[in-house]
Formats: sequence, C-alpha cells, structure tokens
Amino acid sequence: MMKLIHIHPDDNVAVALSDIRRSESVTADGVTVMSADDIQRGHKIALREIPEGGKIIKYGYPIGHASRSIKAGEWVHVHNVKTDLSEESDYRYVPNFKPLQPLEPAQFQGYRRADGRAAIRNELWVIPTVGCVNSVAQRLVRENQHLVTGSVEGLYTFPHPFGCSQMGDDHAQTRRLLAALARHPNAGGVLVLGLGCENLTMEQFKEELGEWDDQRVKFLICQDVADEHEAGSALLQQLAEYAGQFRREAIPASELVVGMKCGGSDGLSGITANPTVGRFSDLLTSMGGSTILTEVPEMFGAEGILMERCQDEAVFQKAADMINGFKHYFASHGQVVYENPSPGNKAGGITTLEDKSCGCVQKGGSAPVVDVLPYGGQVKTKGLNMLSGPGNDLVSATALTAAGAHLILFTTGRGTPFGAPAPTVKISTNTALYEKKRGWIDFNAGTVAEGEPLDAAGRRLLDHVLHVAGGERTCTERHGFREISIFKDGVVL
Repeated sequence: MMKLIHIHPDDNVAVALSDIRRSESVTADGVTVMSADDIQRGHKIALREIPEGGKIIKYGYPIGHASRSIKAGEWVHVHNVKTDLSEESDYRYVPNFKPLQPLEPAQFQGYRRADGRAAIRNELWVIPTVGCVNSVAQRLVRENQHLVTGSVEGLYTFPHPFGCSQMGDDHAQTRRLLAALARHPNAGGVLVLGLGCENLTMEQFKEELGEWDDQRVKFLICQDVADEHEAGSALLQQLAEYAGQFRREAIPASELVVGMKCGGSDGLSGITANPTVGRFSDLLTSMGGSTILTEVPEMFGAEGILMERCQDEAVFQKAADMINGFKHYFASHGQVVYENPSPGNKAGGITTLEDKSCGCVQKGGSAPVVDVLPYGGQVKTKGLNMLSGPGNDLVSATALTAAGAHLILFTTGRGTPFGAPAPTVKISTNTALYEKKRGWIDFNAGTVAEGEPLDAAGRRLLDHVLHVAGGERTCTERHGFREISIFKDGVVL
C-alpha cells in the first residue's frame, strides 16, 4: 500500500495515506525522502526544500507560504506555514473549461408530483412559521405517527427559534427559507403552522410561497382555534389521504437535484471523498441532472478554480458578487476571512483555509458552473450550481434542501450524526471512520486511498445515490435525525 500521495505534479508536498514514523524513508512519484518527524495520516510532508516565504503547493495551487525554511522530509503544518489570504480580491473572468460529454440518463424509482416535479420521498412535513409553536408541531408529529402508512414514508417537523423579533434581511431570509421548504417535492403534504401574533404573518408566508396546491398545503393559526392539536390532526389526516395516492415510478436521473457538502474534514477529504463526489457530479450533470455546491467561506483561496468554469460572464459576475459579499459580511463584523480551519480540521491535517478550500471545491468536479443562487434561492438551471451560504454544516445543509436538493452528499473525515430535511448521505474519507461509525456513515470513499480509481468510486457513488433516490434509507433517516438551522445576521428585537 502507498504511504504517500502526490496530488499534482507541481506540488512540493505530499500527503500521508497512513502514519509515517520519524526516520522512515517514503516515496512519492519517484521522489524519496526520509521523514524528519512522526507524521499522521492526512498530514503533509515536504518533498523538497522550501525556503522561508516560499509557496506551499498542493492540488497544483498555493495553499500558503513557509513561515520558516522547511527541509525535505519535514512535517508541513501550522507550525511552519501561514495563509496568503486577505480581505481584498479583484476578480477577472478568464474562462477555462470544457463542456462535459452528454450521457444517457440512468433511472431511479421516485414519485411524480401533480405539478410534474420529481421527488425521492413521500413525507408529511409540519413547518412552524415561528419558534413559539415548535412544541405544538412536535406534539402533532408525535401523536400522528399512525398516518405513516402505505406510501406515506414519514411525518416530520423542523423546529427553529425565528419568525418573530426579526427585521430586514433576517426576517426576509427566514420567510424565504421556510417557504422554500414548504415547496420541496419530497413533502407530499405540508402543514404550515403559525401562532397568530408573530411578525412573520401567514399572509406574508402565503405571498412568499406563491401559488400552491390546496390539497398539498394546509395552514393553521393556533390562536384562531380552540384546540390546535385537534385542528392540526384533522388537517394532517387530509394531507395523509392526499399524499397516500402517490406511488413510485421510473424517473430519469436527469430530474435529480443533489446537494454537496463537507464537514469534519481531514487531510484526505480533498484526495478521496471530495473528488469522488466531484466524479459523481460530473456523471449526473452529464446525464442532464443538477448538483449544488455551497459553503462560500470554504471557497476562499480556491474561488478561482470555480470562477474560471463559469459558463459566461453573467454567471461569473454573480459568483464574484457572492464571494465579495461574504468577505464584506466577515469584515462588517470585524472578522478576518481566514479564521478557519477548525481545530478538528487541523488535527486531521488541514493547515490553512486555502488548503481546506482547494479540497472543498473538489466536490464540484470539472463541469461548467451554470448559475449562482442567493441564500434561499432554488435551482432553475440544470447543471452545476453554486449557492450562497456559510460553511456551518446545519445552516448550509438546510439551504441546500431549500434550494431543491432531493438529497445531500456529505463528506467527512471525522464523522457527524446530524441529518438535513433531505436524506443526507454521509461519505467517509477514510476506511477507519467507516468501520468505526457504521451507524453514521453510508458510503466509504476511503477505498480511493487504498487504490480504487476515482472514476470507479464516482460510479459506485452514482449507483448508491440512485438506490437512495429509489427509497433506500440513509443512516440519518433510520435514526430519525432531521434538523434545520436558518442563517441570521442582524439584531433580535
């Protein structure tokens, strides 16, 4: 088994695929060095001398500079590397991409909604418009599980603390995101639950929602009825009768929308799991399907890789505005853009934000970027989309669901149990995590470090996604883990 991987010919570092002992000789692409340190799996080793101030090259891109002279064989990490990032960037559109060759779409067994949209689940969702009714929503779900029968596959609610005491952009974002969830095709029936005195009024919600099918979406204001549990249960019964009419049928993969996310990343994320997802993304978009890439702060330092693949200058400008907008968000709060990676990321071998970002964007494969969506926006153009959102796992996974993702691919090197409203497929970067956390991890991409070609791993992931789309439950679904978190920036009244 290989001990090192040299990702790009221009790289002056390699990544350990397994632990390396001090004074051990290791080889990458014909270059042999003696390790000067004990180096853990996922961490970097210098393949040649790097002078103080010299660029550290990984993935073919600079991920920082040497804060002191580094000898060949030395461990390369936070003790001798500094970021090159700053808050100011000037972007120019220099397109560099090739359209993917079309592929005949595969099929999955999904649901066809009355409006023609595809779905992969047939569930009932209770959407609270305000945090004050969270407990009512949870009781309705708890006491109406008998409705989960036949083709109705689940009954869920998504508590949150917002919908009142918010102003401006925060109020608009809450309204926009909750309405987007109510439109999600995986919900065969939706009960929108309000209190009656909140500033996210039901009239505002309906205006944001736009046209709706009154068989699929019901509304209840708790202050307007004597017994909200009785009234809510009656409405859920109606929704269950409607949703129960749907049956699975063959649907082309060109109608799938898949969100892509990473969290608890390690030094193998950009080598195994993320590029595996990238290969999958290229396959699905070649079949006419759609994928969504988010986590804007984890594009900092690697945004050029995506910007040069924007299909035209209009899409590029939206991408530049999104990146600069997030940098302004950081600066407006007195924060630097490079206050990342997390302690867990660093322990796993990620050194700088550029290191993390270059690995993160591997999930986007090589397809052209066809559109850039605002937070709360929804996919309208088939292909690879970028979505504005933070790196926070739960906030960004909620935004991916609201954007229309039927399911979410979540790569991780350290593991995490949470689940988004859409089925969340956890993908391990290393086999040790897969074997340790079989109750969390659905798919092992650690096999890439053991010799599986990335193209083969990508096709294996495509097969897995089609099975999940056809009804195979993820670990988070089997545990009943469904959560949301809404992006907030301003004051609370």
